[in-house]
Amino acid sequence: MSALDLTLLDSLGADLRSLRKARGLTLNDLAEAVGKSVGWLSQVERDLSEPSINDLRDLAKALDIPMSMLFGQAKAAPHEAGFVVRKGARRPIGSNEAGLVEELLSPDLTDDFEVVHSTFEPGAKLETPVTRPTQEVGYLISGQLDITIVEKTFTIYPGDSFRIRGEPFLYANPYQAPAIAIWVIAPPVY
Repeated sequence: MSALDLTLLDSLGADLRSLRKARGLTLNDLAEAVGKSVGWLSQVERDLSEPSINDLRDLAKALDIPMSMLFGQAKAAPHEAGFVVRKGARRPIGSNEAGLVEELLSPDLTDDFEVVHSTFEPGAKLETPVTRPTQEVGYLISGQLDITIVEKTFTIYPGDSFRIRGEPFLYANPYQAPAIAIWVIAPPVY
């Protein structure tokens, strides 16, 4: 068994299909973007074919996700797979830029939404507004977080929640403690 076999997610094909559909891409669109045939991509999405590292890099780029999304999930116990994500088995997502550490809480990306655990380190700040074609709800567990949505800035405290509907947003944690939030994002973007 190769190292790729050991680190590929069991749900790679389903995750790729969900991400492709969430971006409004057809099989043909994505196959063309990565220079492969529709038949090859269809087999990958059905877990009948194993993509190479270069193929995964191309797919991640075409889907605008970090390549790490396609690796690194610890295998769940057979009776828990698809149902439970243990703390030590969370998949890291995002790029860890601007002081943000994100982990996927959802078992995979096959639902109409994803749930993300976000830790905003002290001093974390997003300098350029982000706009995504999503609906998002965040819930702050601990710390404080300043969030700007459509040029309105709010300080969020533990127990507070907020919503973003495809609007430009920024975040900043100018406080001494990490801010930990749970985000629900629809459709999945990672």
